[in-house]
Amino acid sequence: MWKVLGLRFGIPVILALAGATYLAVPFVDRILTEWFRADVELRAKTVAHSIEEGLVPLLVGRSTQRTQQYLARVTADERLLAVVVCGAGGKILHKTDLAPSEIGCPEAPPKEVTFQVASVARGLVHVARFPFVEPVDEAWGTTLIHDLSFIDRRQSRLRDYLIAFAVLATLLTVLLTVGVAWLVLRNWASTLVHDIQSRRFLSASAPGGDSKQLILAEVHAALREIERAQRMEVDFRENWTPEALRHIVSHHLDNAEMIIVSNREPYIHNRDGDVVRAQYPASGMVTALEPVMRACSGVWVAHGSGTADREVVDERDRLRVPPDDPSYVLRRVWMTEEEERGYYYGFSNEGLWPLCHLAFVRPAFRAADFEAYRAINARFADAVAAEARSDSPLVLIQDYHFALLPALVRQRLPRATIAIFWHIPWPNAEAFGICPWKRELLEGMLAADIVGFHTRYHCQNFLATVDRFMESHIDHESSTVEMKNQVCRVVPYPISIDWPPRWLAALPPAEACRQRVFERHGLSESMKLGVGVERWDFTKGIVDRMLAIERLFEREPKWQGRLVFLQIAAPSRSQLPAYRELREATVREVERVNAKFGQGDYRPIVLIGEHQSPEQVFELYRACDFCLVNSLHDGMNLVAKEFVAARDDEDGALILSYFAGASRELVEALLVNPYDTDETARAIEKALTMPREERRQRMRLMRLTVKENNVYRWAGRMLMDASRIRIRQRMNAPATDRPAVHRVQ
Repeated sequence: MWKVLGLRFGIPVILALAGATYLAVPFVDRILTEWFRADVELRAKTVAHSIEEGLVPLLVGRSTQRTQQYLARVTADERLLAVVVCGAGGKILHKTDLAPSEIGCPEAPPKEVTFQVASVARGLVHVARFPFVEPVDEAWGTTLIHDLSFIDRRQSRLRDYLIAFAVLATLLTVLLTVGVAWLVLRNWASTLVHDIQSRRFLSASAPGGDSKQLILAEVHAALREIERAQRMEVDFRENWTPEALRHIVSHHLDNAEMIIVSNREPYIHNRDGDVVRAQYPASGMVTALEPVMRACSGVWVAHGSGTADREVVDERDRLRVPPDDPSYVLRRVWMTEEEERGYYYGFSNEGLWPLCHLAFVRPAFRAADFEAYRAINARFADAVAAEARSDSPLVLIQDYHFALLPALVRQRLPRATIAIFWHIPWPNAEAFGICPWKRELLEGMLAADIVGFHTRYHCQNFLATVDRFMESHIDHESSTVEMKNQVCRVVPYPISIDWPPRWLAALPPAEACRQRVFERHGLSESMKLGVGVERWDFTKGIVDRMLAIERLFEREPKWQGRLVFLQIAAPSRSQLPAYRELREATVREVERVNAKFGQGDYRPIVLIGEHQSPEQVFELYRACDFCLVNSLHDGMNLVAKEFVAARDDEDGALILSYFAGASRELVEALLVNPYDTDETARAIEKALTMPREERRQRMRLMRLTVKENNVYRWAGRMLMDASRIRIRQRMNAPATDRPAVHRVQ
């Protein structure tokens, strides 16, 4: 056995290391040569500049003996072979004893420093000519000659060391490889013989309860142990970074092709007159996913909704983004206004959005909207299949716009690993039962390998909904659903943001941001500033926010004239009646509160109903005294986490709704019931009067939470779960049994 192992494992290792050494030696020689020559040039410059100050007076004084003595002292360094003082017409005025006869002075003095390597009787030398700053009589400069023979000596010595190290490493590697292989094979052989003798390979306790060999049970047990260790690694790692995410894709997913699908695109191109501008949309989903794609590359498939989106794509509707540093591909999918009205504004946002949010807006379900929803999901499935370069990509589907998409992608790419992440809450089973197409939606989602939500509560609601309406097997202990031979894992993945946010790099310290914001809005230094940043949506509690400010002024009149609340409300879905009514109601409330408590130029509430760039938003975060996030119902709400990440001065207070998913993590915030106006007003009062040390302690703990649970950890946990699923798929589906793949071009 040793001979067989030696031939099978030892010889390839020896050949590989020998080849690597053979290729490495000339490369190392070249690197060392360039390194040593650069070192010689640097030394020559240093010597030339240091001797010029002492040499020039000797030349002026025409003291030949003292000049020769000075040059002899300079050449005491063994590497500096000789120094030659050159004059006009190529005349050698002075030179040291070891100056090679082959090296003379040029007829015309060089205008700048020159370097060359020359061959003389004693070998290679390095010749450096340095003109004086000001010529001295006939002398125009010096020539320094360095002996380069030391390079050959050092290269030869290093070459010997490298070869000796390679030989030793080869021997140790061969011995270790053969020894380990022998031990492993002996152990496997012993186990197989024992199972055969005891006939346990026919045991019904083997994996799956069939006649598989018992040794596969050990493989599955080892896999479960690896899964547990990997889960602990992910759960307890403190510093998730883009590099860690790239490591997962490279080592755990074998550089699997990654395709992200979302309705909203990460960059929108709109025409502004004759100029096309790229805009970063106000979206928590984009905020979370864009750093992931920067780290892992791949393809992002999204709806092209900008006025100039068609102008910047290639013939395949693709372009590379981000504009400033392209690192991944954006593939745009087009739809007509009628299709968008049915799929996006209709079924998605008049149906599923209010259905999943407890915001007391009645969902509207129309058959025509669902048909548009179905058609657009199919169109995105075709785009995913067209973009896939392999038959087993990793497809990450985002949000409620694509509940049907996992099943459609599964039809086109049966071997794909599919995950869908639901960025909004999932209601209880009774509420979801309102939807006329509930079974189609659930069947579409359960075709995925992973269904992710922000919180465990939403996972439990989803499992209860599946239990109520679908014929399936649910394992609550492992949180899996098996239906039609497809196992779907339902997992909470609390989403987050990148750390530190890249937008902070362009901003000054918090104090300077505060000064700029206060000057821009005409606020005095003694005023307090509160900030709210949202899309204009009925789930965000914007009107309730205005009522809380009003209640604060009624309870504590001392804050009148001393507090300004700045509300950013980015336009969203303005075609829908509920959103138009919300906007009108917000404007009315702002005008009413300002009329009630405003004085002169003072307005207690400043409403900015326009899109703000991320840099502008983060500047407001750093400038304010408190940030108010009083969502009526929210899956996570990344505004809260962005505010915490922006406060590297460890100041500012966060007021956060109990009904936002972020409240499960940011427990040091001032938590409020947004429906309780008095409670929210009291929280604002506390935020304004909280001692500096308490603000620091709360912010420090929240920043630690956001840092540890950043977006790379969110994506990393999902990718690690996808990696384990891919391993199981490879184990349980031999290549000969894998289904054929239907590709859409």
